[in-house]
Amino acid sequence: MTPAARLQAAIEIADMVIEAANHGGAPADVLVRDYFRTRRYAGSKDRRAVRELVYAMIRRHAAPPPSGRVAALGLVEDEADMAALFDGSEHGPSPIEATERAMPAGQVPDWIKPKLSPLVDAGDEAALLERAPVDIRVNAARAERAAVQADLGGDPTPMSPWGLRFAPDTRLDDSAAFRDGLIEVQDEASQLVALACRPHDGDLVLDLCAGAGGKSLALAAMAPGARIIGADVDKRRLGNLPVRAARAGAEVETLLLDPPREAEALAPFTAQVDCLLVDAPCSGSGTWRRSPELRWRLTPERLDAFVEVQARLLDLAAPLVKSGGRLVYATCSLIEAEGADQVAAFLSRHSGWTAQDPLEDGRRSGSGRLFTPGHDGSDGFFIASLHKG
Repeated sequence: MTPAARLQAAIEIADMVIEAANHGGAPADVLVRDYFRTRRYAGSKDRRAVRELVYAMIRRHAAPPPSGRVAALGLVEDEADMAALFDGSEHGPSPIEATERAMPAGQVPDWIKPKLSPLVDAGDEAALLERAPVDIRVNAARAERAAVQADLGGDPTPMSPWGLRFAPDTRLDDSAAFRDGLIEVQDEASQLVALACRPHDGDLVLDLCAGAGGKSLALAAMAPGARIIGADVDKRRLGNLPVRAARAGAEVETLLLDPPREAEALAPFTAQVDCLLVDAPCSGSGTWRRSPELRWRLTPERLDAFVEVQARLLDLAAPLVKSGGRLVYATCSLIEAEGADQVAAFLSRHSGWTAQDPLEDGRRSGSGRLFTPGHDGSDGFFIASLHKG
């Protein structure tokens, strides 16, 4: 593919990403993959170059542009030499007309800015759109971090005792360490969620929104003698957990929940759980550097829906925790309503609960801790630890 043809391909994919963002379609990485499935003539260098152009368009714009072409014009604003690729060649974009205009560059949608935590500053906003490193968690039940580092390289993460950090796009899922269950790909802040849970051997630990089980596996590695249960409503994602647990040599039970009857399935655990983790569905605003089109998909209505679900999950979880037990609440969000405000509302609804400082790193945000890309070098996360009297 010529450079002009690569740009035209990126414009076509950007059109699909914009349509998907506006109407709830597939994520950008899926659209890029599917685009090239029917275009076998594109080599690996072509696919990589086109993908980089698509993501450059997404990162530049805080809101969806009217079209992929307008998104591409934004790249020209930042790199004037790209204008020459609008050459009207057979597979390239048509020449730029005098009346065409790019959209202004932006990082955070205007309506979201006042909703961010007061701790989020301009440096954090800029870091949200940088390319994220690849973090791995060393399986503490099977390996030492120093030994894995000697084999794979990487730099120890500053906050997690199990983490190693690699350059963006580093592939580690084809390594012997991954196949042997010695490592899992997991952002450092996500590892800290497990650290905040502080499980002990003999504990009953319930991961209420386990998904594919990354945090459940981290909990199992911390306390191999604990009973770990990963629960979720998503059968497909939860189905990945037994396979991952087998590779890691971990014992993790799974519990598929059927909304809206989750309370019935969870009733046997009432006042029995030592540590209950609610890693709640959220806006994902802390992960924009990995999935920048998420900010195109978020709307005020969707944010309100996330906040409502988070409150319901916390209320569902509270009766399950035993006296003296703890409830760890986490969201990969930098929005105050999903973090400090959500915990404050929970404490106002439930007597007998107190908040304790969950970790030493990050910055205090209400009754919890906030981690941000600019300040901490991790994904954005809010983590709180609530104790039942």
